[in-house]
Amino acid sequence: MSQPTAQNDTIQVDIVSDVMCPWCIVGFRQLENALAAMEQTARVRWHPFELNPDMPAGGQKLSDHMAEKYGATPQQSLENRNRLKDLGAELGIPFNFTDESRILNTFLAHQLLDWAETHGMQHPLKMALFCAYFTDGRDVSDPDTLAQIAHSTGLDAEAAKAVLQSGENAEAVRAKQHFWTSRGISGVPSMIFGGKYLLTGAQGENAYKDILRKMLKDAKAA
Repeated sequence: MSQPTAQNDTIQVDIVSDVMCPWCIVGFRQLENALAAMEQTARVRWHPFELNPDMPAGGQKLSDHMAEKYGATPQQSLENRNRLKDLGAELGIPFNFTDESRILNTFLAHQLLDWAETHGMQHPLKMALFCAYFTDGRDVSDPDTLAQIAHSTGLDAEAAKAVLQSGENAEAVRAKQHFWTSRGISGVPSMIFGGKYLLTGAQGENAYKDILRKMLKDAKAA
């Protein structure tokens, strides 16, 4: 990937992410703020990662999942959700967790995102999926729901449904997941700046500014 050559040249940011990951949308919003503050443009490309690839159809209740996977007590789970809500409010992300919130399988959502990329609509769809899940509490593992969300971004709902039914993007998604995990990516969000610098987790606006400054410094020295 090319390095920026001057301030405001568009940079490439690759984000390995899962729709179920609240820190992925938090990290992205922090990155957006950093880019805006520095008047820097970026081309964002999303890549698939499944936090819970073995999650069955229908998913699992969020509180049960947190207890099973992380050993969190109900009180700890509630405190974590409240912290996310507060942070989301600061970043314009309405996290609407409820007692009925569920962790879902996202393999179909990743297939839809892979298809949307060929139509230049991957980023709008990714944002719509985050909103559908975290704000509206929709089932983003359901093909009909996914087709409706695709339609809301301007994509053809019937074409989206056909893609999901055929599974034609499944192999490509698996290959992309393997590409990143084989290179050591084990957590999300993982952001790769200019094909050179990696930051994992939602690091905060200042950390992203530091990386952007480093890229600009590298470009001037080249």
